[in-house]
Amino acid sequence: MMLDKVDSYQFKEHSANADLSNEDKIELLRKMVRIRRFEEASLKYYNAGKMGGFLHLYIGQESIAVGTASLCGQNDHLITAYRDHGHALAAGMTMNECMAELFGKKTGCSKGKGGSMHFFAPDKNYWGGHGIVAGQTPLGLGLAYGLKYNGDKGAALCFMGDGAVNQGSYHESLNLAQLFELPVIYIIENNGYSMGTSQKRSSAFNNCLAQRADAYGIAWDVAKGNDIYEVRAKTKEAIDRAHNESQPTILEFDTYRYQGHSVADANSKKYRSPEEIDHYKENYDPISVWKKCLFSEGIIDEDSYKQMDTEAKKEAKDSVTFAEESPFPEISDITEDVYYEVDEGTESGKRGKHFFHN
Repeated sequence: MMLDKVDSYQFKEHSANADLSNEDKIELLRKMVRIRRFEEASLKYYNAGKMGGFLHLYIGQESIAVGTASLCGQNDHLITAYRDHGHALAAGMTMNECMAELFGKKTGCSKGKGGSMHFFAPDKNYWGGHGIVAGQTPLGLGLAYGLKYNGDKGAALCFMGDGAVNQGSYHESLNLAQLFELPVIYIIENNGYSMGTSQKRSSAFNNCLAQRADAYGIAWDVAKGNDIYEVRAKTKEAIDRAHNESQPTILEFDTYRYQGHSVADANSKKYRSPEEIDHYKENYDPISVWKKCLFSEGIIDEDSYKQMDTEAKKEAKDSVTFAEESPFPEISDITEDVYYEVDEGTESGKRGKHFFHN
């Protein structure tokens, strides 16, 4: 991993950041803190047996989702893998609908049918939440194809972990992205471990994973993922390339996760030492880095940060109450949300001919 001491002022004057108001910078911090407190509440109630399935936490990586999503406009779309809570909240989803989904409740964003790995908000251009490793990469390509086909000036930001870069579907997507000149941005959130396997043992590469883009003639870059200024600067360049040139980009952000691959990862402190985890928390935590930056710029003080943190904890706690008090889906609901044609009562849906024309 390339993380070193963050110089948050290096990219401060970049075009992506020069016009940020003090309120904008505070909001970036607030969004990161909200994600952290939501994830901590999720962990608590998952361990209490309130949730089923897997739980992949985003703790330690908050700056990437917040920094990238903060640059997205009307025709920019987000899609990610199963570690999707942070992206969902950064895209504007509420804690209530997200927590209710974790609890399997009808008021959840996927009506209690998707769980942790399948958060969706089409109204916010947020397309999940996908459980198959790299399965979202051709879907992100499809979003970009749709943008170009419709003549919309936008970009599809497709997030993945470092383990996904070895999947065939990812490489097939890269090939088509360059052939069709599609405005897709593949964002590798490199936390150093593919589940429980270190990057050195799982991936063959020279300097970084993003450099594989050279084989496809695709632009690429690598940066520190725990510095909001740098995340926004690198993302802005990729978005401009997508918007103005309809060209793909691969971005690799070095980051770190505090918890295991999922909460069910019993060996998370065996393939990583506790000292390694503590070292990252003490030196590279994205919330601490950004908070110190805002302290030094005189934008916030310790009291205002504590108030922000208290509000985020309360919001997370209230979302748990909302989830617990919400109803479970009815058994009959299992037949809904399977085929759009059936749910919408289209002619093909009424006749049961969803895929055939005769």
